[in-house]
Amino acid sequence: IDEIHRFNKAQQDIFLPCIEDGTLILIGATTENPSFTINNALLSRLRVLTLNPLSAEALLQIITRFESKSQKITLSLDAKNALIGFSQGDGRHLLNTLENLQTIQEGEIDLETLCTLVQKKPAPYDRQSDHHYNLISALHKSVRGSDPDAALYYLARMLEGGEDPHFLGRRLVRMAVEDIGLADPEALPLTLAAWETYERLGSPEGELALAEATLYLALAPKSNATYVAFKRAQKLASETAHHLPPKTILNAPTQFMKQEGYGKNYHYDHDMPEAFSGQNYFPEGIPRPSLYTPPERGFEREMKKRLHFFQNLRLKKNT
Repeated sequence: IDEIHRFNKAQQDIFLPCIEDGTLILIGATTENPSFTINNALLSRLRVLTLNPLSAEALLQIITRFESKSQKITLSLDAKNALIGFSQGDGRHLLNTLENLQTIQEGEIDLETLCTLVQKKPAPYDRQSDHHYNLISALHKSVRGSDPDAALYYLARMLEGGEDPHFLGRRLVRMAVEDIGLADPEALPLTLAAWETYERLGSPEGELALAEATLYLALAPKSNATYVAFKRAQKLASETAHHLPPKTILNAPTQFMKQEGYGKNYHYDHDMPEAFSGQNYFPEGIPRPSLYTPPERGFEREMKKRLHFFQNLRLKKNT
């Protein structure tokens, strides 16, 4: 069955009893990732063979065999290398191109002639396919790994394939908050500005703003401390959602609430030395957690100093 992924997962179930009792041997072909397009029950009964793009050596063999069989055209070495590049590992595309060439040109074909006769194979890219998810993963991890050249390459790959630049702008903003964070507070406004610049200029000029943001993020100091701290806060919040904040820090707009102790003994921090009261803001019964632990990188070195300053000051005021 060619293009087996076109059967929906419910329709694929009809093959199961026939495969199990040996009535049929199923051989399917698909250009999609079977993990997503073939249901688990069927996939567990199949052996998956991955067909990879052909190497340059294999493509050269195809050209050589075609030349010897056709005897109508021969290609110069530069033309062969260019045609291999145009084919992008696709043997069928290469053969189709060679067959088309022999119908419109005879004799030796040099690089200049080839470029006038052949169009480059479109980039294998689909916004809903593996290529989309694989390349955005590669872009994100290249930025996280501080490799500006690789990051710029994958950005160009996605734009060349027809990816929506607005999607790339959103992902760059996500990288700024997830992987750079407060280690470089300029990363977030810069990526937002790059996204807005693209919205105003469009392609191709606006794509340069996305490239600038990509390079900036790749070379910025990295920190996921905010990301980790927020995950810890979410976990703690889900486990302690029934606890009320201390009445000391709650507003008391009515007389009844004042009688209940709302706002009693609250210290207005601006009236205190260092504008810091050191009072407890967590609900009673919850030991004070340490959620945010900034690293010694970028601006978070300064954040760490501030954190330790207030921690020590709180300790002094409460002992």
